[in-house]
Amino acid sequence: MEPLLDIQGLAAAYGPIQALRGVDLKVYPGEIVALIGSNGAGKSTLLMTLCGIVRPRAGRVIYEGQDVTGLPPHVLMRQGMAQVPEGRRIFPGMSVLENLQMGAAAGHGDFKADLERIYLLFPALRERARQLGGTLSGGEQQMLAIARGLMSRPKLLLLDEPSLGLAPRFVKRIFRIIQEINRAGTSILLVEQNAYLALKDAHRASVLAGGQIVLEGTAQSLLDNPDVRRAYLGG
Repeated sequence: MEPLLDIQGLAAAYGPIQALRGVDLKVYPGEIVALIGSNGAGKSTLLMTLCGIVRPRAGRVIYEGQDVTGLPPHVLMRQGMAQVPEGRRIFPGMSVLENLQMGAAAGHGDFKADLERIYLLFPALRERARQLGGTLSGGEQQMLAIARGLMSRPKLLLLDEPSLGLAPRFVKRIFRIIQEINRAGTSILLVEQNAYLALKDAHRASVLAGGQIVLEGTAQSLLDNPDVRRAYLGG
């Protein structure tokens, strides 16, 4: 099987600071691939480089067999790659429905059918369709951010720290939804601070340290790895 996403030797920097150093990583159709690592390891930079916000200094991003290195986010979204950024970044002065419409603007489908699919996945958003995004709770805003990304019908969803700052009950709900999204056919590259939840739900995983992939394998093998447990799982 050919990978849906094939990252080859990707390097990126912020001025003199090297953030990514020759990263190689693959995501196959139907997979959840988790990326774990400490703060500053380069995880968010990798996602921003993939979706065209940060321009790479070296390497290639191959998506569905095509070189998409450095293409802008709106072009990648039309091709089926969507990012849910860290910090949600919804439009707080727009209603829930307007936020979802913004997500659909780059998509290619039946808006009403897609909206109904989203409301079935996130019933709270149906109830709050006319409510301003900025007035939602943190967990509801995260649901809206994921829902907005899904409105473009992505084949690959880049999720950056979906549990960050959420109450435990919302974290469990978000991860149940991530599983449902994956079961429906969307591949996911997941960056997540909660390494245990990420590894528990992923198929494969990689550890990023100092801008490099230092360990990779099945998610279960990383869960069982004593070094990973000490460094990221608290024991």
